[in-house]
Amino acid sequence: MASVNQSASIISANINSVPMLKDNFKDWKESIMIILGCMDLDLALRTEQPASLTDKSSNEDKRDIEKWERSNRMSLMIMKRGIPETFRGDVSEKVTTASEFLKEIEKRFVKNDKAETSTLLTNLISMKYKGKTSIREYILEMSNIASKLKALKLELSEDLLVHLVLISLPA
Repeated sequence: MASVNQSASIISANINSVPMLKDNFKDWKESIMIILGCMDLDLALRTEQPASLTDKSSNEDKRDIEKWERSNRMSLMIMKRGIPETFRGDVSEKVTTASEFLKEIEKRFVKNDKAETSTLLTNLISMKYKGKTSIREYILEMSNIASKLKALKLELSEDLLVHLVLISLPA
């Protein structure tokens, strides 16, 4: 009985560690993938849905389908729990597999990536050193923005970054 309670508390702790999806899709997805992987529930995200059972299906086929369906059901429940109702509203009804659900949610955040890229690029180009921090910290801040842009698939060359830094320094 103690191991059942301990198992339930571990599952609860894992589920509670999923952050609420807001504008943090990449972090949210990474957390979901890690948690589902640790709980051994990521089968539906890693493999295609098995073919339906037939008269010729073996016990092993039945076991594989049951395991995949459980993974899919649990994955959907855990993902939906971490998503505000506004995001999952119309997606929830149409989509029946965890991998499709994840793709649909990801589509909604592609637009956000473009907006974030635009905002970061504007911030980087318009930065001016005002002397409030050390030049080193200022350059690191610019490098950090360049790293965020790289993560959003907009890689700036090192030469361009050096020129942006030099242009932003006082004459």
